[in-house]
Amino acid sequence: MSADQVPAIDVHAHYGRYDRQETTALENQFMTGDPAVVVARARQARTALSVVSPLKGLFPRGQADAVAGNEEAAEVVPHFPELRYWVIVHPLQPRTYDQARLLLATPQCAGIKIHPEEHQYPIAEHGTALFTFAAEQEAVVLAHSGDPLSAPAAYLPFADAFPRVSVILAHLGNGGAAGGRPDLQVQAIQASRHGNVYTDTSSARSLMPGLIEWAVAQVGAERLLYGTDTPLYFAPSQRARIDCAELSDTERRLILRDNALRLLGPKIASD
Repeated sequence: MSADQVPAIDVHAHYGRYDRQETTALENQFMTGDPAVVVARARQARTALSVVSPLKGLFPRGQADAVAGNEEAAEVVPHFPELRYWVIVHPLQPRTYDQARLLLATPQCAGIKIHPEEHQYPIAEHGTALFTFAAEQEAVVLAHSGDPLSAPAAYLPFADAFPRVSVILAHLGNGGAAGGRPDLQVQAIQASRHGNVYTDTSSARSLMPGLIEWAVAQVGAERLLYGTDTPLYFAPSQRARIDCAELSDTERRLILRDNALRLLGPKIASD
């Protein structure tokens, strides 16, 4: 099977209502999608499984109810066999730690999602608590990165201190507001001490010609995972970027599927 036919695993997806005060109502409408929409677009992108986090738990910025978002995901996601979810842990909403302890034991919960930017806390101040918890739970962490409160380099002290915690620094190429320096995630991977730092392709910057190929040349395809940020972005476009990348079939397969299977293991291995 050629890589463009591989049933992908999207490690960075969402569902729900996009609600940003600084964007127009029409933009919010375009970036909104319920689970059925997310699954339909994933099928168009030949994606077998999408790991989502509920937008209700992330937006509006600084006001989201992560507890309610987790409750919703735990109720909704089991009705969609092609979905798994990240439980959101918000250090300023301590109940999310208790939720995560329970939900990580369920088959639909693949790991922990943290979002310093939307939740408005500096990772530098809360990383020890978050990574201590992830280590206790033996959980993979998907972490928003690239913005002022979530600089990729700011995660390194915690990734280095907790070598058994694998952390995916989301949004390859994001150096701030889907712009800025495109090399920050790659530099963090290179500077990490234990090989437990990864990135995903979910940024709009992934569409930049050469970025994914450059990242693979710098850190190896083993450090990149396929992500779309659906429904914020159109999933088939993100899939096409990997299918058409100037990479070997083996490298594309690692990004699209095999790395996710290796990191997330039994939560998704049956798919």
